[in-house]
Amino acid sequence: MRIATTQYQSTMNQSLQVNQERITKLTQQMAANKRILVPSDDPVDSVRLARLAREEATVQQYRANIASIKIGLTKIEGYMNNMAKEIVQGRDLLVWASDGGNVPDDLKAMVSPLESLRDSVFYNANAKDQEGNYLFSGTLTKTAPITYNPGAALGSRYTFVGNTNTQDVVVGNGITQPANQDLKGIEKLLNHLDLSLDKLKAAGASANDPAVRLVLGNALAGFDEAHNLVTSKMASLGGAQNIMKTLDANHENVSLSNKMAITDIGALDVGEAATALVGYETSLQATYKAYSRIGQLSLFSVL
Repeated sequence: MRIATTQYQSTMNQSLQVNQERITKLTQQMAANKRILVPSDDPVDSVRLARLAREEATVQQYRANIASIKIGLTKIEGYMNNMAKEIVQGRDLLVWASDGGNVPDDLKAMVSPLESLRDSVFYNANAKDQEGNYLFSGTLTKTAPITYNPGAALGSRYTFVGNTNTQDVVVGNGITQPANQDLKGIEKLLNHLDLSLDKLKAAGASANDPAVRLVLGNALAGFDEAHNLVTSKMASLGGAQNIMKTLDANHENVSLSNKMAITDIGALDVGEAATALVGYETSLQATYKAYSRIGQLSLFSVL
């Protein structure tokens, strides 16, 4: 049987092209360590990989949200812890001031530490994060939660102007966690302190004066109320962080499972690919040699 030169050349070129394409494809797969480079390589497993990748992206977003919230809540908890300690110290001072055995000079000596405590509580209540957002304004993060108006009547100069709304962040499938806090109520303590300081500064102040005892007694109740407010919120924050720690551990397990599945489905069997690559390279070389050898033949070669 005779084969036309054009037919022979077409057949050889097609063989060279097929082998070269397979070598190129295997080289790309080995470089990426992926069995599937385009969906047409395996349509069914491509869909499975897309679903796993989407789920993994969602899980990673949950984990990123949790990490961000934990940083913010840890900072909030730190400020609240400081306030709780200061409130206890301030209450002890007022208990001492309420002792009828104190002389006016004793009461005046308590003014300076109580003023420092008032200013510290006011500062902590208006604390900001690194981005300049107020920590205790609810969702009004650009508004200072506690304002001071020196022109207002004594006992009403401190006002809470934030809100008690929550900023809920998604940390799981159908699960949200508030990322903010408010300190509505702490302004009452500051106003009680203002009234107490005014009485303690007065000339000849005496803890046995019924008016002074009334103000100091109200301030003591204000300290108790503020302490309950702060510690209850701290307990809530602690519970939230424990829940998020558990959630994050669950997300980590899901992520590990997803990554293992992605590897099992999409990873290339390097040994098998290397063997196939050697085979295609050998076939390509043989085709080149055959093409070169046959190209030198003519009818005169066999006569």
